[in-house]
Amino acid sequence: MSTKVSDHVLARLREWDVEHVFGYPGDGINGLLAAWGRADNQPRFIQSRHEEMSAFQAVGYAKFSGRVGVCAATSGPGAIHLLNGLYDAKLDHVPVLAIVGQTHRTAMGGSYQQEVDLHTLFKDVASDFLETVTVPEQLPNVLDRAIRTAYARRGPTAIIIPGDVQELDYSPPTHEFKMVPSSLDRGSWTAVPSQESLERAAEILNSGDKVAVLVGQGAAGARTEVERIAELLGAGVAKALLGKDVLSDDLPYVTGSIGLLGTRPSYELMRDCDTLLTIGSSFPYSQFLPDFGKARGVQIDIDPHMIGMRYPYEVNLVGDAKATLQRLIPMLDAERGERDWYGAVCDNVRRWREVMERRARLSADPINPEYVAHVLDPLLPSDAVVTSDSGSTANWYARHLTMRPGMRGSLSGTLATMGCGVPYAIGAKFAHPDRPAIALVGDGAMQMNGMAELITAAKYRDLWADPRLVVAVWNNHDLNQVTWEMRAMEGAPSFLPSQQLPDVQYAAFARSLGLTGIRVEKPEDVEAGWRAALEADGPAVVEFLTDPAVPPIPPHATWEQMEATAESILKGDADRASMVKQGFKAKVQEFLPGREKK
Repeated sequence: MSTKVSDHVLARLREWDVEHVFGYPGDGINGLLAAWGRADNQPRFIQSRHEEMSAFQAVGYAKFSGRVGVCAATSGPGAIHLLNGLYDAKLDHVPVLAIVGQTHRTAMGGSYQQEVDLHTLFKDVASDFLETVTVPEQLPNVLDRAIRTAYARRGPTAIIIPGDVQELDYSPPTHEFKMVPSSLDRGSWTAVPSQESLERAAEILNSGDKVAVLVGQGAAGARTEVERIAELLGAGVAKALLGKDVLSDDLPYVTGSIGLLGTRPSYELMRDCDTLLTIGSSFPYSQFLPDFGKARGVQIDIDPHMIGMRYPYEVNLVGDAKATLQRLIPMLDAERGERDWYGAVCDNVRRWREVMERRARLSADPINPEYVAHVLDPLLPSDAVVTSDSGSTANWYARHLTMRPGMRGSLSGTLATMGCGVPYAIGAKFAHPDRPAIALVGDGAMQMNGMAELITAAKYRDLWADPRLVVAVWNNHDLNQVTWEMRAMEGAPSFLPSQQLPDVQYAAFARSLGLTGIRVEKPEDVEAGWRAALEADGPAVVEFLTDPAVPPIPPHATWEQMEATAESILKGDADRASMVKQGFKAKVQEFLPGREKK
């Protein structure tokens, strides 16, 4: 039997060590589906409930494995559905390849059924590499370049294969004019800045008395070097949300997340520092960085396209974080004298942890959402992979979960799209089938698509060596993050027709699929609920009935800003009394005296 184009595509994916393709079937990829049957489902086709979920699963897989995530969809509607997940990959710099079908070449341009101009559709999201395969000889070059570019540019690429091309006999490119051969190996490389740039950076860092370090996901491979440079400089280290698992939160100088969802110590670190070193982060909110002109700055980033933004850095070091820091560290002064700044940073961190504990233990109706995350923190397995959806749950993920060595965590950092938490966790399970995964989601995201993906979790549970996949739902009947944004940013009360959510029995739905389902309605049952979910012998849903009136207070919020928000609420918010009470209780925890040091 002859080898078809579709057979060669799957064979080449296997040569690239691709083990999973996340997708949904359709007649636009029938040729590929038939090839999967002939290939004994290698690489394994992972069927989601929706193509957008396939793309999110590919993103989650890539984030937690470091390998390219591959997704597949049919022409027209299936290809369109991939876009949101692919944009998530683009904005968070994650290597993903999309393989999509197209109508037969004979029908193209004829307004045929499900014919969409896919080049126009994908030209932005897959701008680094997008190509349509029209003859077999284009392969393997097109596929190789798509994968190699996804790795090199850390973003999504796409190849379009018309249905009739998938079924053609494969013939490789020949040694002739206008043929393009290909090679498989992508090798390895490391970018490093010039010696002169390193020396200028060292001068700035050595002259600083109050050094702040900001790390993002680009510093993930340089944990040891970041710890060393922080110790040499007596610096505090703040983390962009995508870099939450770069350093352990047990380190006394790690101030936690930065920004609206961040911590008070990170806000104070940036406010008071005189020197800023940013490593592998493109944190976009410059208002949370030092005032312009107040601090000297150095940035390290591997991508020259992304360097020099967000802050007026004096030196921009283009290079791999680990290799750059290894060259920079010997140039730093190890005898820096007094460490008053370091001590103040550590004191601020200790006080903030006390504040967070007090906030979590405040009474609410019925359960304080902060308490749910706070209770989970010490129960997290040492090898846990944690995903957070967008929304108010991201606040509790950012502030209450302590990342310890070996743990992983991520969310949709830049696109901040709803609905990624559960499919991310499913992708994580295929990346690390021997590790527990925990998805933290709100009821809005759960209703949007999380419930459907429980079916996917049930379908594949037997493939995972550790079958634990815990989906935790903050059930407050409210699109809570947007509700609070309306109050704080627009000065408007909650608009119930857009914000109020129907009550859904998430745990009962999980049980209907043969999964573990736990519903927690009282604060005293929160810990038992978490323990039961983490000890389940397969995927579990644990839903907590939480109070929508507990505010996600920004770390920089002043009493004046709290009063302004309260004033807007009092204009006519349906839950205005409890909103003001909970906000006051939460804010006042920052001004209570801390525990005496022992």
